[in-house]
Amino acid sequence: MSASVERVEFPGHSGATLAARLDRPNGPIRAYALFAHCFTCSKDLLGARRIAADLARIGVAVLRFDFTGLGSSQGEFASTNFSSNIEDLLAAADYLRRDHRAPSVLIGHSLGGAAALAVAKDIPEVRAVVTIAAPADPAHVLKNLGSSLEQVEAQGQAQVELGGRRFTIRRQFVEDVRRRSIREAVGAMKKPLLILHSPLDQTVGIDNATRIFLAARHPKSFVSLDKADHFLSDPADAAFAAEVISGWLGRYIAADAPQGEDPIEHVRVMETGDGQFQNAVQAGRHRLFADEPQSVGGLDTGPSPYDFLSVALGACTSMTLRLYAARKGLGLGRIQVDVSHQKIHVRDGVGGADGVAAKIDCFTRVISVDGELSDDLAAKIVEIAGKCPVHRTLENGSQVRTEVRRAEG
Repeated sequence: MSASVERVEFPGHSGATLAARLDRPNGPIRAYALFAHCFTCSKDLLGARRIAADLARIGVAVLRFDFTGLGSSQGEFASTNFSSNIEDLLAAADYLRRDHRAPSVLIGHSLGGAAALAVAKDIPEVRAVVTIAAPADPAHVLKNLGSSLEQVEAQGQAQVELGGRRFTIRRQFVEDVRRRSIREAVGAMKKPLLILHSPLDQTVGIDNATRIFLAARHPKSFVSLDKADHFLSDPADAAFAAEVISGWLGRYIAADAPQGEDPIEHVRVMETGDGQFQNAVQAGRHRLFADEPQSVGGLDTGPSPYDFLSVALGACTSMTLRLYAARKGLGLGRIQVDVSHQKIHVRDGVGGADGVAAKIDCFTRVISVDGELSDDLAAKIVEIAGKCPVHRTLENGSQVRTEVRRAEG
């Protein structure tokens, strides 16, 4: 979902190769974040992908990886536990520190959130921590084992079905989560904390968020995910969580900047890999998505290409009028420009190659101003609006030159 997604690998706590994806921003990187997924989940869960994409849009690179024995990572899941998850997180932080830049942000979902809280103090570069549906006690995960827990304790291990897949759970896993406590780690963390949790979470109850919040020191924030389920399986819930995290992090990471000391003078647009049409847009220090409405197969995460064209016309019109008003000392009230686009038939009925009347693009511009509006002023506004550079470009036509080259890297 981000501007570009790079597949990477690094050794985990046991030496097994861990599979990861590094979501890179389309432009300069403000910070790196490390994402820890939920118990028996993977780095490719919808919520993880959406959060990584939204952070990449604001300039944060996100490393999301599969814990040992899960997803595409090597190793034996049955030999892992909560402590090994923490060690895998430290290994991921080491990878970022060595090959890129140490993570400034830790984000953890469910048991991954508990692991993020436990490990935050051991990664000095971390400046902010985010948890999503995290348990206040790692042993909470044992509720997922149901009646199999007794078999694990009696026989040393058991086959457990979780999320439609079968996993081997051993006694050492149970013993490890029972002796781990994160509330002390939360109290000693001394880092800004954002807690996201749904009051309807049937897997990890909302009371866990309360206990984490009370244990944490300020600055700390709690945002309710309203009707979301534990896995953020509804795209709207995943999008909301992503937007909240992106907004909150702005206080704790470096400010965004133009593209380097010598900023590029063009707009960069790159596919994100999420959905059919979503693209990440970089224009100087500004980052946003271009997309299409859901009605035509898009994700509706940003304006469509023609929306952007309408934005250009509306903004240029408003700015041109404001410059004229300032130059002439004209007391022009606040300006509003509404622009709509449609295809219309050519009035003279000139036919196309298939004999059908040709169509052209028509932008309808409605300019509203505060205060008194005489007929003379309205006529002058129309005249000056017609001198807007984007207006002239659209009416006069342009030449588009196209080159094709191999992408760097």
